[in-house]
Amino acid sequence: MSHSRTSHEQPIPEVYLLFAHEPYFPAPGTREVNASVVAAASLLHPRVRQPDGARIHDCLVRGRRTGEIVPPATLTHELGGGADWPQVGDWETVTQNLVQLVRTDGCDALGLGLPALARALICTSPHSHVRAYDPNARQYRTYGPADRIEVLVEIGRHLLGAEAGHALWPGDGLLPPAHPGQST
Repeated sequence: MSHSRTSHEQPIPEVYLLFAHEPYFPAPGTREVNASVVAAASLLHPRVRQPDGARIHDCLVRGRRTGEIVPPATLTHELGGGADWPQVGDWETVTQNLVQLVRTDGCDALGLGLPALARALICTSPHSHVRAYDPNARQYRTYGPADRIEVLVEIGRHLLGAEAGHALWPGDGLLPPAHPGQST
């Protein structure tokens, strides 16, 4: 959806939302999907709780680089450790709506079966640490921001392969972004 722009308005970069969710199996004999990547514009879909989706979209794309993959934990960090979520929206309901949208082919998504450690890292803030037991070394190991970045980079590689020249489709009938004059 495109709206007219004035000279001071910037186009919205193609940004992606990566979110963990309850695992499901898309079809018999397939691998478990416990996280999904969708185009940020999918938050503007009419089957996503609104205006929450549009406000989360605004937070998600503001100041991002094209191609950036952003988990809700990053937004939580940016929103005062979560204190500002009530003014933005109900991210839990929005992500549940997105899972339903993905499962009913209402938008494209990259479905991921993340290992427990990778899933834990994307569910923590960009500066947090995750302590996990390494059975091979028989000791606990601490994983931090650099490990989280590695997970996001690897997911980015999968996304590039999945898109193969075609960006993820955010769905039809998208609502306008929260800030008038921006386009998706």
